Order: sequence, then structure tokens, then C-alpha cells
Amino acid sequence: MAAPPAQRLTAPPGAVRVAPPSASTPPAAAGSTPPTQSAPQTPVKRPRAGTAAAGAAAGAAAGAAAAAAGQAAPPPASPAPTPTELQQPSVGSVTGLPIPRFVSLRSDEVNLRIGPDTRYPIEWTYQRRDLPVEILREYNQWRRIRDMEGTEGWVHQSTLAGRRTFLARGEGPHEMHGSESEASPVVARLMPGVVGRLRSCRADGAWCEVQVGSHRGYLKRSQIWGIAPGEDVN
Repeated sequence: MAAPPAQRLTAPPGAVRVAPPSASTPPAAAGSTPPTQSAPQTPVKRPRAGTAAAGAAAGAAAGAAAAAAGQAAPPPASPAPTPTELQQPSVGSVTGLPIPRFVSLRSDEVNLRIGPDTRYPIEWTYQRRDLPVEILREYNQWRRIRDMEGTEGWVHQSTLAGRRTFLARGEGPHEMHGSESEASPVVARLMPGVVGRLRSCRADGAWCEVQVGSHRGYLKRSQIWGIAPGEDVN
């Protein structure tokens, strides 16, 4: 009996996540076009409306108030990196964990600020739970992160999770195989932008074990974002 065709998991630009197929959805017939699953049309992140204007207005108002009534000045500049933080590899000044390191977003609404305090303006709001991000610095309860597009900013540590996830890179579709070989059966095809769980990845291996919804298999390390070169995940 011929093996059933692989399913295609599609995440259009800005999709939130891929949902597992419904139990009521009949399997694709042999030789037919594999079914396509699309995630909601929600952007990965959205800019804070009027951030620049609001920040300027707030700064001017705070300055006027300070001059008139001797009140506190606007928020100080973000802390400069210490000599230790400028070294690579390094460890976080708060947790002692490796810097940089990958984590994931804990919810569908995470505010990215220009400084490590709630007094700093929000520049972006992420709307994609489990999105992998890279921690670059630590300051008290705040973490400076970088996303897959290179955007950097500060988020509160409570909005991050240690769960390891991945993002399918911008060239696709990517074939998820049943084992660490291109000759093995294709269990799913991932479109660019799909987010899934990173289960394991050997430091010297070319493949990583991943999971998207109910689909589990192996992707080439070069096809995903969310793991450092030579990093071992288990």
C-alpha cells in the first residue's frame, strides 16, 4: 500500500501558530493535493501607535514638570553594558545563565520597551506565543532580547519562558522527515514562519527533532531559527 501524502502546514506572513488537524477532517486521498492548514492572519508584532510622539510628549511634559516643581527627571538612559557583558561567551549578570541564549515568549501579548523599566515607552507588542527570541543582556527583572528580524528591546522576565521553540526560516517549504535522513518519509511540510517546539538537537548534528501540533519529525538545522551554532538541545 502506498504511503499517504505528507500534509502541508502553512503559516502565512504574521501567522501566530499552526493548529493540529481536526479529528473530523478526513485524510487526503492518495494522489490528491495535500491539505493546507493556515494559521490566523495575526502579525508577529505590531508597532505601538504614536510611540515616538508619545515619548517626545512625555519627555517634554516631564522636563517641564521637573523644572517647575523640582520633580524627578524622565527615565534614565538604558544601562550601558559592563565589561563582562561585552565579552563572548558570557553569563547573565542576574541569573548566571549563558548570554546570549534562546527562550520563547510566554503569551500572545508581550511589550517590547526601549529601556528596562515600565516608565520607558513601548516600541513593539509581540502577538505570537512561543515565538523564539534571544536574550542578550540582563538587568534586574528585565531582559534585552533580539527577534528573528534583528529588532532589539527590553521585556520583563515574567513574559519569557524557558521552553525551546523554533521558527521555520524564510525559504520553504521545509520537509519534516520521519528520521534524520532525506530518504526517510516526509511527515509534514512547513511553510516559512511556522513556529513549533524544538525537542532535541545534537551540537554536531545536521538535524533537529521538532514538533508542530501533532506532527513530530526531523528538520535540517539550517532550516530553523532559534538555536545557536554548535548548541546542544536535549
